[in-house]
Amino acid sequence: MNEFGSEFENNYLPLRDVVFHTLRQSILTGELKPGERLMEIHLADKLGVSRTPIREAIRKLELEGLVTMIPRRGAEVAQITEKNLKDVLEVRRALDALAVELACDRIREEQLEKLKAACDHFEEETRKGNANQVAQADVALHDIILEAGGNDKLIQMISNLSQQMYRYRLEYVKDESHYAQLILEHRRIYEAIRLRDKEGGARAMKEHIDNQEKAVIRMIYERKKK
Repeated sequence: MNEFGSEFENNYLPLRDVVFHTLRQSILTGELKPGERLMEIHLADKLGVSRTPIREAIRKLELEGLVTMIPRRGAEVAQITEKNLKDVLEVRRALDALAVELACDRIREEQLEKLKAACDHFEEETRKGNANQVAQADVALHDIILEAGGNDKLIQMISNLSQQMYRYRLEYVKDESHYAQLILEHRRIYEAIRLRDKEGGARAMKEHIDNQEKAVIRMIYERKKK
């Protein structure tokens, strides 16, 4: 295991891709924090590679919006900003509502059972209190809804947003006071899909996303005051 918490071994990917995925995972999980400088020499030493794959990985992370280039400072982990949050969630709100509507029409019985199990699993993870595990359980639940809709283009579009979404989702679930509300929201979404209630399901999903946005914006404001 390396310092960033993932195995730095892969027999199938080029070295530059392994470095990219390692650094991206470290940013998404908060091991590399917003505003933290990405020093090529330091990262190369820690990962045991040359500076070239580090430089290439940083360039790709900048394209994904996870890294910002600052004049006379170099690369740093992108801040979680209100503007970026709203931009991502405006799109995600519409796409996730559509995913629920499609799931109401197309979900199979075994997928419905998987969704109920995912709700139960999410609740179990909230009792353990590990924010990363809670965030992953939330991702898994949403993925089942998306899969049930059976629209490959929609899956691709949401996948393109999922990396940036993970950082916001993780910030949200770090506060355990949200867990009871999250559990209730998931149950409402599940029940709407079970009853094939497209309107109710879309409404429940939008409320779910809106509550996340409000909570993370409050967090951003609180950090500015410090």
